[in-house]
Amino acid sequence: MSDPVLSVRDLAKTFPSGSRTLTVLDGVSFDVHPGDTLAIVGPSGSGKTTLLGLAAGLDRPSRGSVTLAGTDLTPLGEDARAKLRAQHVGFVFQSFRLLPTLTALDNVAIPLELRGESGAREASRQLLERVGLAERTDHYPSQLSGGEQQRVAVARAFAGRPTLLFADEPTGNLDEATGDRVEALLFELNREAGTALVVVTHDLQLAARCDRQIRLRGGRVVSEPIEQAA
Repeated sequence: MSDPVLSVRDLAKTFPSGSRTLTVLDGVSFDVHPGDTLAIVGPSGSGKTTLLGLAAGLDRPSRGSVTLAGTDLTPLGEDARAKLRAQHVGFVFQSFRLLPTLTALDNVAIPLELRGESGAREASRQLLERVGLAERTDHYPSQLSGGEQQRVAVARAFAGRPTLLFADEPTGNLDEATGDRVEALLFELNREAGTALVVVTHDLQLAARCDRQIRLRGGRVVSEPIEQAA
């Protein structure tokens, strides 16, 4: 088996809360290999989003380690972690997070242009066509529906050809039909690109489409069933 693109070991995160210490995560460990799809599920407050932030190097753990694309994040400063993310990681968020002053095409091209790649705009145009937005390239986010904005966000996430894609409640702000379309796109592009996919979700149907699930409760892994979508 190939080396994992993400390795999480004994991860813990605590915060001071008055005279007490609040434990948000406690002793979480797992690996994600190239092409894997993993869902992180659990009730609100179980530590899902905190775990995603730590795994992506957006925050530092109180204990444990994260190895991303073969690099231990522990000794790295903020700039070095940001550089590693730019090289290897893509994100899709519930709130879309498109830049409102840029067109759909410009939003998708950002990761490529920041890396100085030639042909960024043409590659971005092809990705927008791939997600069904060929006629919307020059539209601004305010001119797009929620589902269209999320498809732009998905195209942007894959534009940088990430090793690993994190999706935080990617269908949470969408109606069922639109969410199903965005969900299908995520898995189609994931298969085509061979990108590992880690999804934080309350949607058990979305979670069941992943190869594996990690269930959190009170900051701990309580089960990790393997379920296939029907």
